[in-house]
Amino acid sequence: MPAPTSHDVIIIGAGAAGMMCALTAGQRGRRVLLLDHLDRAGAKILISGGGRCNFTNVDGGLAERYLSANPHFARSALGRYRPADFIDLVDRHGIAWHEKTLGQLFCDGSARQIVAMLEEECAASGVETKLLTRISAISKPDERFRVETPGGSLAAPSLVIATGGPSIPKMGATGFAYDVARQFGLKVVEPRPALVPLTLGQDDRLFETLSGVSLDVVASLGKARFREAALFTHRGLSGPAILQISSYWRHGDTLSLDLLPGTDAAALLVAAKQARPRAEPRTILREHFPDRLADVLADRLGLSGPMLGHKDQALVAAGRRLNAWPFMPNGSEGFAKAEVTIGGVSTDGLDQRTLMAKKAPGLHFIGEAVDVTGWLGGYNFQWAWASGRAAGEAA
Repeated sequence: MPAPTSHDVIIIGAGAAGMMCALTAGQRGRRVLLLDHLDRAGAKILISGGGRCNFTNVDGGLAERYLSANPHFARSALGRYRPADFIDLVDRHGIAWHEKTLGQLFCDGSARQIVAMLEEECAASGVETKLLTRISAISKPDERFRVETPGGSLAAPSLVIATGGPSIPKMGATGFAYDVARQFGLKVVEPRPALVPLTLGQDDRLFETLSGVSLDVVASLGKARFREAALFTHRGLSGPAILQISSYWRHGDTLSLDLLPGTDAAALLVAAKQARPRAEPRTILREHFPDRLADVLADRLGLSGPMLGHKDQALVAAGRRLNAWPFMPNGSEGFAKAEVTIGGVSTDGLDQRTLMAKKAPGLHFIGEAVDVTGWLGGYNFQWAWASGRAAGEAA
C-alpha cells in the first residue's frame, strides 16, 4: 500500500471559509492542500449578492448579530478579524465596492473579483488546490489524519472541514461536515434552513393573489425585529424582512408584520372617518398600500361600505391589526431556497479561539459548518473570513 501524500494542513471545502483558512495557513509557511468536490473554488461566492457578492457588513463584528446555541462563541474570532481587515484586503487588490443599506458592502463589479482575489492570495502563499476531488473516508490512525480520495491517500496532522451546510444543494451542498463531526465524537445542533422564504397555509390563502407585491414592514418574532421589505409570493412570504425573521422562526410560531411601520394605523383610520365619512375604507387603504394589497386587507378586516358605517371601536381594532398582522407559516421553502443553514457542529465541542475539536486535536471546523449563523447582509461572509482566519492561524 503506497504511503499517503503528506502535507501540514488539509482543508476540505474551497469556499469562503476554506480559502481564507488556506491562504492564512500558507502565509505561515505551512504546506497546505485545499480540496473541493466541485469543478471550481468559491462557487457559492459567485452567486451571492446577485452576482456582486455582499462580502461583509460594517457591523459584521458584532457577535449579537449571529445566532448560536452559545451566543458568545463567535466573539473571539470576530474580534480578531474584523470587517475592516477584509476591506483592507479588497482594497489592496483594487476591487471597487460600495455600501448599500444597513451597512451591506458589495463589489461594484462582480463576485468573480472576490474569488480571483482569494485564489491569488492562495497561490501567493503556496497553497495547492485540487478540485473535482471526492472524499471516500477520513481516519486518524496515528498523529496524522488520513483522507482517502480516488487519486490516493492524503495525510496531514491538521485537518480543516469547511464544507458548509446543506443549504442550496444544487450547488453541491451536503451534510458532509456533520458526518465527520459525529465520527470524531462531536455533537451536531439540528440543522435547519435559515434566511429562507416562508410558506403560508390555508388560513392565509387570501394573500396568494398578492404574488409580487412588496412593502416596507417590521417583522417581529419574540425579541427579534427587522424593518425591511416583505414580498408576497405565490407560496407565502419572502423579501429581506422575512428572510431575517425566518432564522428565528420554528414550526408553530406566529410572526407579526407591522404593515404601516411608524404610523398609528388605528388613529389614521379614526381620523379618516372624521375627515371623509363617505369614503370607502379600501380607498383610504389604497393611499397607504398597493391597490391589490389594500383591497385584500379591507376584505380581510371586514371593512366594506363608507367609513361612517364603522364604529370607532371597529376601526381601532382594524388599525391595531394593521400594525401587528399575525401570520402562522406552515413551513419554509427548505434548504433548496435557504441562503444558509442554522445549526451545525456544536460549539460546545470546539475551542472558540482556534475552532479546533476538543476531542480530536488537529481537527477544525469553520464557516457555515459550525453552529454560528449570521443575519442577512454580509454577516455570514464575515463569519467565514473570521473563522477561516482563526483556524488558519492555528492549523
